[in-house]
Amino acid sequence: MFRNPVRHITFDALEPYTTASFWSAVTGFPIHPDDAEGDDEVLLDPGRPGVPGLLFVRVPEAKSGKNRLHLDIQPQDGTRDEEVERLIGLGARLVDDRRREDGTGWAVLADPEGNELCIERSASERG
Repeated sequence: MFRNPVRHITFDALEPYTTASFWSAVTGFPIHPDDAEGDDEVLLDPGRPGVPGLLFVRVPEAKSGKNRLHLDIQPQDGTRDEEVERLIGLGARLVDDRRREDGTGWAVLADPEGNELCIERSASERG
């Protein structure tokens, strides 16, 4: 039986609650009920065994370089392009557009604190 040993994926953040709120909208994971604006740590709890939470921890400095790790997001509903537009509406910005005319490729976005994420095609688009 496979057991996932990863409990949390941790992000440094100047504003943990604000950044967690963005990622909550991306993933659908709720903010843990014990966490509030102003806390130094904010957890998005998926509520499913074996699925790591996303933990946002306050740090004093802004992001200063390229991520060494990022999340690839595959939309569950809708298309890659619809998800890109939705996340831009939530405060993300387009960093690198790798989408191709034939429909393949991905888009690299940055969350409001500059953490990068890639938006891939949905399962239905991959057909």
